[in-house]
Amino acid sequence: MADDESRTRRLQVANARPEDSGRGLAHIPRSLMAALGITEGDVIEIVGKRSTPARAVLPYSEDEGLELLRIDGLQRANAGVGSGDFVEVRRADSKPATRVVFGPAQANLRLRGTGEALKRTFFTRPLTSGDTIATVGHQRADVPANVQQFVRAPAYALQEIRLTVLSTLPRGVVHIDEHTEVELRTEYEEAKESRRADVTYDDIGGMAGTIDQLREMVELPLRYPELFQRLGVDPPKGVILHGPPGTGKTRLARAVANESDASFHLINGPEIMGSAYGESEQRLRQVFEEAAKNAPSIVFIDEIDSIAPKRGQVTGEAEKRLVAQLLTLMDGLEARANIVVIAATNRPEAIDEALRRPGRFDREIVVGVPDDRGRREILGIHTRGMPLADDVDLPELARTTYGFVGADLAALTREAAIESVRRIMPRLNLEEGTIPPEVLDTLSVTRDDFLEALKRVQPSAMREVMVQAPTVRWEDVGGLDDAQMRLKEGVELPLKDPDAFRRLGIRPAKGFLLYGPPGTGKTLLAKAVAREAEANFIATKSSDLLSKWYGESEQQIARLFARARQVAPCVLFIDELDSLVPARGGAMGEPQVTERVVNTILAEMDGLEELQSVVVIGATNRPNMIDPALLRPGRFDELVYVGVPDQAGRERILRIQTTRMPLAADVDLGGIAAQTQRYTGADLEDVVRRAGLVALRQSLETREVTMAHFEEALKDSRATVTPEMESEYAAMQGKLKQRASSIQPIGFIAPGMLEGRGPKA
Repeated sequence: MADDESRTRRLQVANARPEDSGRGLAHIPRSLMAALGITEGDVIEIVGKRSTPARAVLPYSEDEGLELLRIDGLQRANAGVGSGDFVEVRRADSKPATRVVFGPAQANLRLRGTGEALKRTFFTRPLTSGDTIATVGHQRADVPANVQQFVRAPAYALQEIRLTVLSTLPRGVVHIDEHTEVELRTEYEEAKESRRADVTYDDIGGMAGTIDQLREMVELPLRYPELFQRLGVDPPKGVILHGPPGTGKTRLARAVANESDASFHLINGPEIMGSAYGESEQRLRQVFEEAAKNAPSIVFIDEIDSIAPKRGQVTGEAEKRLVAQLLTLMDGLEARANIVVIAATNRPEAIDEALRRPGRFDREIVVGVPDDRGRREILGIHTRGMPLADDVDLPELARTTYGFVGADLAALTREAAIESVRRIMPRLNLEEGTIPPEVLDTLSVTRDDFLEALKRVQPSAMREVMVQAPTVRWEDVGGLDDAQMRLKEGVELPLKDPDAFRRLGIRPAKGFLLYGPPGTGKTLLAKAVAREAEANFIATKSSDLLSKWYGESEQQIARLFARARQVAPCVLFIDELDSLVPARGGAMGEPQVTERVVNTILAEMDGLEELQSVVVIGATNRPNMIDPALLRPGRFDELVYVGVPDQAGRERILRIQTTRMPLAADVDLGGIAAQTQRYTGADLEDVVRRAGLVALRQSLETREVTMAHFEEALKDSRATVTPEMESEYAAMQGKLKQRASSIQPIGFIAPGMLEGRGPKA
């Protein structure tokens, strides 16, 4: 008896890292390895509701000393357990298989291929009948050298394919060797003792916190209803998942259903609607009745806003009856009926309020846009079955795909794969119908394929407000050193390293107002800071936001800020800000719309407190016209003067502008800079353009631009900034902060005006 105990141990199951998914590895404690008398690479058996084999490897560094078994989602499904469950682990003897039969794990998948290709992929892999296994890609994971021989690259490129082990000879734990006969069935067959594993937590990246929240709301009531009975409370009945399209709400619901071993009942919003009276309600009742029969069950309602809109805002009676039926079904669920309803929407505000209360949908979970780390995980999942070239750097791709959701990243990897297929198209003979193995072996997805794909895939959350990603870098901006330094500190630093600000307990600036004469490079600065901070860039003009319809302008601004929150980190640039937010209460007859717009922007800027990684940059050449309430700290914290460049700055601007111009040896850019006092960046760009035109005017065959051409161009150009304008802006700098601190609390109303009399003399 004691000997048996030393050969088996109970361990708690935990999730493996995403890069280990599909490899058939189990990370177990060192103490268990010693107790079982095994080394890395030996076969163990994991016994839950079913038993499944795996190759034992050492624990992750953070798990040292913990009694944990780290396995991936497929292995959890094969063992019939979920994360947090306890399983028995024992040593196993793997026999060489004489015959193994594989089949597709999904009903809608038809496979063509030879058993020999699978034999290469799963060579020495321990298997047992009923297991679901996957072909894994060329992921560069940290696999111990002595285990490398057991982790093979796939024979099937560009896609992770899941297969079911339909049968093995002999039965029990076996492995494929050189004498094994391997057969691949083309059609899906239900394996004896198999468990659905089409989507597991390993197939979802970038939402570890969301998964934890959903598990405690869904898995606990379904798997351990006695917990709630013991506590004397009703288990949760429903969860709403809301967030932008493509973030993985439906996929997450499927993963929860699979991991909790519950039956899954899908309601697609529009499909439930029937033409006959009462048909929609009947269909809804049937789904819930079916779920009750097959409990524990998850009822998933996709696009719930389409079948449960606010009853006060719809005219049709059918929609109102359907909402009422859904309310009744959710309230009528028996307290311990082992049914949980998950709903998904990207418009939570459109759902009827009666559904959004405890007892119906107990919790609302946001499924947001993934951050840098989340995007890295998602890319790792989608490239799992890909033969990646050595130059592909997934962390770099994750950094440059800001604003992308899971669906965008899936599209990106698909486009990159198609790009690699394009390269081998000339080597394919389409009439033959098959691809030679030597061509398949050379197929790989390179960094250039991903860069080409990036040109075609735009983040879906940015489609409505998509502005071309800025290509301006700091080296393209000259003569604005002071403004550049302040923007680097205020925008680039907090967006790239928010932890530094949190460590010191300070908040980054919310807004920057760039002001100065026309043509000095305010818009160029905003583009450069967005590019260098690796942030999304949303640019808007006042004319885009103002509308003749009552309330429409305020809604446009609210939508603009909401979109900026979704695609954070984001630089929101508003050009010609003075026309959008003029000082309130000034001229009599000032349209009310601008006052309401000012109020909306003030509220949105104050609301940025809890927003992370959104910076507003405004540009104007009339800062004295802007409402002073916007200029206080907490709104536009930094007022940055973008002035006329000095001589050294002008020379640098000329060097940038003439980068692609063939200059003659006699061209002295320093001399031109000395002659162009008070010229702005736009003026200098005009001088360079005119010099090129003068050269072409003399001869269309000219190969270079000479100093004479520049001298001629200088005669036709002038400085747009006068000395009077410079002194005006200099005087303005001191007054702006004073205006912000001396805001009139109520318009310009004198005491007598309220009584119908004029102001006293």
